[in-house]
Order: sequence, then structure tokens, then C-alpha cells
Amino acid sequence: MNKEFISALKEIEKEKGISIDILLEALEAALISAYKKNFSTPQSVRVVIDRELGDIQVFAQTNIVEEVNDERMEISLEDAKKIDIEYEVGDVIEEEVTPRDFGRIAAQTAKQVVVQRIREAERNIIYEEFSNRTSDIITGVVQRIENGNIFIDFGKTEGMLPVAEQISKERYNTGDRIKIYIVEVKKTNKGPQIIISRTHPGLIKRLFELEVPEIHDGTVEIKSVSREPGARSKIAVYSENDNVDAVGSCVGPKGSRVQRVVDELSGEKIDIINWNEDPRLFVANALSPSKVVEIFLEEGTNAARVVVPDNQLSLAIGKEGQNVRLAAKLTGWKIDIKSETQMEQYIEEHGGEEAFRIEGSDFTLRLAAIMADEDEETPEETEEVLEEEILKEAVEEEVIQTDEE
Repeated sequence: MNKEFISALKEIEKEKGISIDILLEALEAALISAYKKNFSTPQSVRVVIDRELGDIQVFAQTNIVEEVNDERMEISLEDAKKIDIEYEVGDVIEEEVTPRDFGRIAAQTAKQVVVQRIREAERNIIYEEFSNRTSDIITGVVQRIENGNIFIDFGKTEGMLPVAEQISKERYNTGDRIKIYIVEVKKTNKGPQIIISRTHPGLIKRLFELEVPEIHDGTVEIKSVSREPGARSKIAVYSENDNVDAVGSCVGPKGSRVQRVVDELSGEKIDIINWNEDPRLFVANALSPSKVVEIFLEEGTNAARVVVPDNQLSLAIGKEGQNVRLAAKLTGWKIDIKSETQMEQYIEEHGGEEAFRIEGSDFTLRLAAIMADEDEETPEETEEVLEEEILKEAVEEEVIQTDEE
């Protein structure tokens, strides 16, 4: 090894960002192993590479002890003092034992070490770059499709979108650009593994952040998301600013903002509702576009029994139970829906309205009364407001779906 070798390592340091000291320390450690393997010695050795000239020296190390157990690695204090009177027990005597042909071994080892360290450094750079983008959206290009799994090129590396993380009705071809949600980045022996998804609820959240300035600047907050990928989603939004219409901000002029998100998700329908800290109002909003007449809540078990008008029972439940299922995921409440007629029948059969309560429930109030408490209006006035709000949301829902179609 020589100055040219040191110069080459300095170039690698500039191009790859790998410290020359790290490379040389790794090479010294590798040369220790190479020396022991090639010269079959149990003795401890130290390898030193001159940082300027590139010269290599190998030193055999002998430990100074009171009593010698292995003469190949130890020397008595008495014998050590014959070499240097200053030696003490615990000191190490070094003797240069650099073989004549060690340069050939060093050259082979150096190549392996440098290649390995460059590969590790590149993997670490990729890991740091992508781990910092966890829970973010990244755009890639479809590279190939194998057994339904889509391999996506991100420039410096690739990720695999498994079948389970794909929207079932989406189809891609090689060369297509695709937006992906980064769920997690793991370190593996083969390099960073990027866990990506098109079905994760976080994808919708990030898409709205890109489309809605009020979400991006924090004026409007997405409180929760529930999703059945490719079919329908619900998001609950909120703003501390009373002058800001959180739902309207997300819908956008003529539904333009939500429509762009819908288009990105291949037509997935999206319901946007107002979040409320009162779980009764939150559950009622989540069941939109259905009107809710009465709610019975049991906070200990997060169970909700909801009463809706007879003509809106199917609307509240949704196709194959989708609406109530999404509402339950969105709110975190287990929701059981009954029509007014079903409630009356239940009460009649079981002897009074108390029987309809969830066992142990302290929360059995009509929404009109709930909102009256908040707004200091009469229940009758509040019920009118509630009907107007639900009608408004139903109209918005119809506009969104019409635009989607």
C-alpha cells in the first residue's frame, strides 16, 4: 500500500461521504483477522496503517503477567524488566512482525473492506432519507409486477407494494407513476426495507394535507380517519377558529379539493364530517347523511345505541353495513342502530323506555336536548337547527357523489 491508496480513499470520502478514518479503522481490523488466518497465530496483534504514506505495520502483542500460563501470549514481569526496567504487570510489549508479502494480502483485504463499507454507507444514507419520510407520501415509478406484487422505483432504492396493500380495483403497468404512503422503514442485512401502502388511512390524511391549505397550516385538523379502501372513507375534521368551516375547507369550491383526492384514489367516496368532543354529537355526525333522533351511550364500554327515523334505517346502516361500520371506526364507539318503530316495539315488549337503555348507561338523551344544553336554545329550536345541519350535510354528500360520478 502507498500514497496512491490513501489518495483513493480520500476520493471515496468526498464522493460517498465516508470518513477516511472509518475506512482505515475497518481495514486495520480486517487485516488483523487476515494476519491471524494466514499465519495461524493465537497471539494478539495490532495493525497500523500510516495515514499519510499508506505503509502497513503489524505488531505482535505480549501481556506482562505475574505468572505465565501461555508463553505464546504472555511474559513474566521478571523477563519483561530485562527488556525495559519501567515495565509493570498489565503492560503490553509490542514487537513488529510485518511479513514481507503482507502487501498482497492487504491489497485483497482492502478491496473487500472498501466495497463493503461503501455498500453499508449507501444503505445507511437511504435508510436515513426514507425513515425521515415515514408517514409521508412519495411518488415512484412502477418497475415490474411479480405475482401481483408491484415493485416501485424510488430512484435510490425500490419498494414492494404487496397485494394486501393495494386498492383492489386499481391496475398498473410498467412505467406508471404512483403515489405511495410510507408506513415504516426497517433496517435489514440486505439494506433498508420500505413498507409502503395504498390502503393505509394515513394516505387520505396526507392527500388532504396536500390539497387543503387550511389543513397544511394547522387551521383545520383531521381528527380521525376510517377507510374501506377503494370503496368509501370518512374523515372527521375540526377547527378551533369558529369562523372557519372545517368541512367546507376540505370540500373546496364546487367540491374541487375533495374531488382531487377522490380521483387519486380511483373514485373512492369520501364523507367529511365535523368532529365534536361530545361523543353523542360525534357519533351522530359520523352516521351522516342519516338523521339521528336519539342516542344511548355507555362510556365504560364505548357502546352506543342509536335511534333513527324509520325511512332512514337503511341509509344509516349503509350498503352491507358500510356506513355504520365506518362510523364505528371513525368514532371508536360500537354502534347499534334501531329505527323508531323498532325502539317502540322494544319498549312495548320490555316494559318502558328504561328497558331500551344500555345496561349501566348514564347517557340517554335526545340530540335536541344535548344541543340545547350547548347553545342555550329550546329543544324545539335546537331540533330545527339539527335538521338543517343534517340536511346541509346530506346535500353536500349528494354534490360530492354526483361530482364523483
